Parts: sequence; structure tokens; C-alpha cells
Amino acid sequence: MTELDLDTENAPAEPPRPRRGWPVVAVIALAALAFLLGGAGGAFQGKLSEVQKNDNASYLPASAESTKVANEAAKFVTVTTVPGFVVFKRDAGPLTAADKEAIARATTEVADVEGVDRSSMTPVQYSADGTTAALFVPLAATDADGTAVNGEALAQTEQTVMDTATAATSDTGLVVLPAGSGGLLVALIDAFAGIDGALLGAALLVVVLILLVVYRSPVLWFFPILSAVLALGLSSMAVYFLAEHEVITLTGQSQGILSVLVLGAGTDYALLLISRYREELHRYPDRFDAMIRAWRESAPAISASALTVILGLLCLTFSELNSNKGLGPVAAIGISCTYLVMMTFLPVFLAVAGRWVFWPRIPRVDHAADLATHGMWGRIAEVVGRRDRPAWIGATALLVVLFAVGIGSLSTDGLTTTENFTNTPDAVAGQRIYDAKFDPGTGAPAVITTNVAQLDQVMDAAGRVEGVSTAPGSVCVQVDYSKLAALTQLSGGQLPQQAQPGCPPSTLTVAPIDGRTVVNVTLADAYDSPQALETVTRLRAAVYAVPGADAQVGGTSAATLDVQAASVHDRNLIIPIVLAVIFVVLAVLLRALLAPLILIATVVLSFAATLGVCGFMFTHVFHFAGADQSFPLFAFVFLVALGIDYNIFLMTRVREESIGHGTRSGVLRGLAVTGGVITSAGIVLAATFAVLGVLPLVFLAEVGFAVAFGVLLDTIVVRSILVPALSHDIGRAVWWPSALSRSGD
Repeated sequence: MTELDLDTENAPAEPPRPRRGWPVVAVIALAALAFLLGGAGGAFQGKLSEVQKNDNASYLPASAESTKVANEAAKFVTVTTVPGFVVFKRDAGPLTAADKEAIARATTEVADVEGVDRSSMTPVQYSADGTTAALFVPLAATDADGTAVNGEALAQTEQTVMDTATAATSDTGLVVLPAGSGGLLVALIDAFAGIDGALLGAALLVVVLILLVVYRSPVLWFFPILSAVLALGLSSMAVYFLAEHEVITLTGQSQGILSVLVLGAGTDYALLLISRYREELHRYPDRFDAMIRAWRESAPAISASALTVILGLLCLTFSELNSNKGLGPVAAIGISCTYLVMMTFLPVFLAVAGRWVFWPRIPRVDHAADLATHGMWGRIAEVVGRRDRPAWIGATALLVVLFAVGIGSLSTDGLTTTENFTNTPDAVAGQRIYDAKFDPGTGAPAVITTNVAQLDQVMDAAGRVEGVSTAPGSVCVQVDYSKLAALTQLSGGQLPQQAQPGCPPSTLTVAPIDGRTVVNVTLADAYDSPQALETVTRLRAAVYAVPGADAQVGGTSAATLDVQAASVHDRNLIIPIVLAVIFVVLAVLLRALLAPLILIATVVLSFAATLGVCGFMFTHVFHFAGADQSFPLFAFVFLVALGIDYNIFLMTRVREESIGHGTRSGVLRGLAVTGGVITSAGIVLAATFAVLGVLPLVFLAEVGFAVAFGVLLDTIVVRSILVPALSHDIGRAVWWPSALSRSGD
């Protein structure tokens, strides 16, 4: 007999029955509660979009300079607006007189659309070559009492604007497209609209197919899927009420990640529990006894896994970015609800259903602890045991090579708004036309708040900054749109005609408030381009240097710059915190110090290898323009928190086996017994995250690819080869300083 052989010859005819006390009653009660709440919560899955926030305020903290400027600048306007444009273009030749008449008609009709800030509209611009016209259409972002208008309402207004403009010019053959923040907001909301349908449907289909292959049963897949759906409903209900009362911030990307995280993690927990349940059905004739035993044996690993992920995600609350602060609790709620359902409803449901759910491979009482140990994973474990040192050295070398292959290609300098989409929505096409035909900085100026006494010096300093537009009227005190509206009324309600270049007269600009005023600065480059962000950096340095001005720079470009800076801060702060938290959880679980260090080191090495592969794939295969600054942090949190799960599943079983069989034998037995179920769990989780690519957003596609590839790498290389081979080579010392480190190898 080898060290992997199970002692089935001397197995007891009847194992001792587990006690059925109040814990069993508590689990049944919680299962009923989870079923009722999860079922009721399904209705909230479709309502989450109502409480989403996808504007800059949902990302930036109150301490950010651009946020401070936005709050101060809001005092000078009666209505806060979202800038947007309607672009009219003729494919061949210049615009005709009939085209211009239709555009004028469209201008009048668009101004009457509810939700458009008519007073802030400006005259139609015509391109130098005469082929394109652009109408500035600001959307009211606050209502009459100052309450913020939600994204859904803004998107509906923008869509009405586009429908109105298209209808007014329908007989001309003009191409009519949106541009600016308003149009891009619609594109973003449309992209996230796929969360409830395409994303969830694709994820469910993928998981069902994988479970059919894993279980080889036409019935068993239904139980984990139903449980995952209930968990998603329960978490959606909790997230909805917390977001509605502004306890947490829910963004579109958080909702997308919540869906795949619940489905993936829930299926993982179900696979582990069902695998152990199948084992115990070979020992216990009574299915309830088998489930109680399986629940008690798998609960420590599943609980430790859930706790690790929850604590890792909650580390995001240390973030400066509100979006990250919101994602942490949102995802932690999802894991908590998943854990509750999978550890209460699923085991009760399975036990009540009976053995037939495993049909056609119904487990019988034959005292074979796990048939999989006599198959492929048993043979893999034997190979790992015979060649442990070459195995872990080879696996480490592979990970280092993967890191080196592409890490130099990974750019995390950020993406422009148009680069954020994997497709080309109308707003992106419109923005490209606008940038090519007009001053790209128009419509999203940098905003400076300054003391009035130093106004002239600040404006002079801003005008000399490289990257600020040199056209007349590029650095001006902000227009008072209430005064402009009054002028419009005097002219019979008509919008003002094209004004002479330059700043408006002081009679049309905002009056100082508490000795402060607002200056708008038009940039020479598109507001979200790297060049514009560099200009903002220079602009801030220039106005800071004006003595006594107390000047600050905000605006859309500045907000993007602040988001990027906060992302780098969050990455440098949160990654060490996550590692420390995971180390503590592993040390408590395994009652050792060396093993947790080894596990964390291997997962970090796997993460580094994943970044290298991502750099190569993003640049040379997918041809993405780059990655967001927050990409490394998101990839790290999900890969390390979720990747460590599989090491937890493995090492808790290894420790259990080591107590009775010695460490080296325990390592191989643990690998053999858990190999199939953990690999299946890794494939499920990788597949669910890969489904994020269904949404046409580069950031989610990149996170989905990184987590999918990283989980597979961790499952196949790290957990199957590196960790067991290294642990086998080290022997009992891996449990240092616990008593197990002094027992036999």
C-alpha cells in the first residue's frame, strides 16, 4: 500500500451518528428565513439601477480639490449642469442652407425639452470646413430645490434631446450624434443595463454547463444554482436599502461585480459542501446523518474562506475613492448572504431531497471515503510526492517567466472616456467627430475658484500655462446664466446669436460671493486626454504661486486627475492591509505561522504572473489602449482574497489528514481528495468572472480576464503543484510553531 491508500478494510460497519441538537434546528430555521428573504429579494435585482451613482461625486472624496471646487462653484449657479453636445455632420460636402435651417429648428425644439438648462445653451458652432455643426446642450443635474437628478433621469433627458434633434433634421440626411459628458453618460448607463440581462444570463448558463460536466447529473446542478439565485436576491435587497439611504455607494461596476461574485463564490461553496456530502453518503446510511457530518467537516474551510474574502473586501473601506469604499461593503454583503444561503438552505434542501439528486451516480454505503482518490488526482499526488523539489522549483520558475513576459507592456496610466468602451457607441463616434472638427477643450473647461482681489493675477497666470487654449475668451470669469436668461427674455425668448470672440462683459458674469469668484479655463486638448491632465497639473502649480489668491483648480479634467491620484494612493495603502488581514486569518485557521507565509507568498507570486500575462494580452492581443489606475488594486483584492480560498480548502484538509497520517502523507492525501472539487470550483469562478466581458466596458473586461486567468493559474499551478510540492518538501516544519510541527512527517 502507498501513503495515499485509504484504510477501507478496517472501516467500521456503522460510524457513530452525529448529534442532532439545537445547532441543527438553528440551521433549519435560518434556511427557511434565507429562502423567504432570498425569494422576496429577487425583485430588487432589477431595481438596483435606480440607486446607482456613476458620476465623479460617486468616486471622489470630499477632500479632493476638484470636489471642493465643485462645491464652491455650485454657489454661483442656480442649476448645476452636465455638459453635452449634439453634433450634426454631412458626410459629403459642406452643410447647405437647408441644413442650417433644420439645425436652427432643432436648436429651438431641443431648448424646450424638459431637463435641458435652456439658459446655459450657447449658439451653434460651425466647423472651419463647413461640414459639421455642434449645439451645446447642458442637462440640468439638479432640480429647482437643489436635489441631484439621478443618472436614469439624465439619460432619459439626453435620449429625448437626441430624438428631438434627429426628428427636426430627418429630411436633410444629416448624421446626428451625441457628444460630451451627457452623451457618454447615456452610453455608460446603456452598458450597465446589460447587468440584469446579458451578464447574469450568460453567467448562469456558463455555470450550469460546467456543473453538468462536473456532476454528470441532470438534476444536481439545480441545487447550487437555486441557492446562488436566492443569495443574489438576498444581497440585492440588502444593498438596495443601504444604497437608497446613502449608507453605501453603488456604482454600475459594483453591481456587475456583485452578480458574478455571488454566483461564482456560491457555486464554489456548494461544490465543497456537496463533495463532502457525497463522501459521507458512502459511510452513513442515513442521509441526514451524512449531511450533518459533511456540514461540520466543511464548515471550517468554507467559513474561513468567506471570512477571508469579506475582510479582504472590507479593506477597501480605507480607500479615498467613494466607489471603492462602496464596492467593499457591497461585495462583502454579497459574500455574507452567499455564505448564509449555502450553509443553511442548500444543506437542508439537499438532505430533504435525498440521495436521488446524484442520479445516475447515486452514492451507496460502501465505506469508500472518496472514490476520486483512486483516480487522476491520486496519481497527480503521487507524482508530486516523488518529485516535490523539482515540481515546486519548476512551478515557481514558470510564474516568474509569465511575470517577465508582459509586465513591461502593462500600462496603468488610465483610459480616456472614449477608450473605456470595447464597442463604439454613438457618443464615442460623436465625440471623435467633435474633437476633430472643433476646439476639443470646449464644453468641459477647467474651473478655478479664487479670491477676487487676486483675480487679474490668477487669470494672467492661467493664460500663460502651456496647454491652455490661446483662442480669445479662453480664460474668463464664469457667465451668470440667470442674467443671460433675462437677456434672452428681452429678445423675445430667442437664444442669443453668435457673439464676438472674447470674454463676456462683466454685466453677464457672476457676482463675487464672500470675496470669491469663479474662472473658466478652456484647455487646448480633449478634457480626458493625458495632455489635458498634464495641463491641469501645470495650471494648479501656476495659480498656487499667486500670493493670497487661495486659488484651486477643479472641473472634469481635474476630477479625472484626482481619481487617478486617489487610485494610486489606495493601491499603495490597501494591498499591505489585505495581506496582513489574510495572514492573521490563515494563522488562526491553520494554527501556524510558516504555512500562512508560504500560502500568501505563492498567491502574491501568482498575482504577479497574472499581471505579466495581462500586460501582454491587453496590449498585443486585445489591443486595449491601457488600463485604469485602479486595475491593479481590483485585480489584487479579488485574486488574493479569492485565490487564497483554494489554498484554504486544500490546507485545512491537509491539516486534517496530517493529524492522523503525518504531514507528508497528509499533503498528498489532501491533494488527492480535494483536487477534483477545487479544480471544478476554480473553473466555475474563472468562468463567471470571464463573463464580465459581456459588458462593453474595457475596465470590467480587464478585471474579468485578470481574475479568470489568475484563478485558473492559481488552481492549476499554485494549488495543484507549487503549494503541495513545497509543503511536502518542507515536511512537518510547515506547521511551525504548532505541536503538529513536532509530530511525525
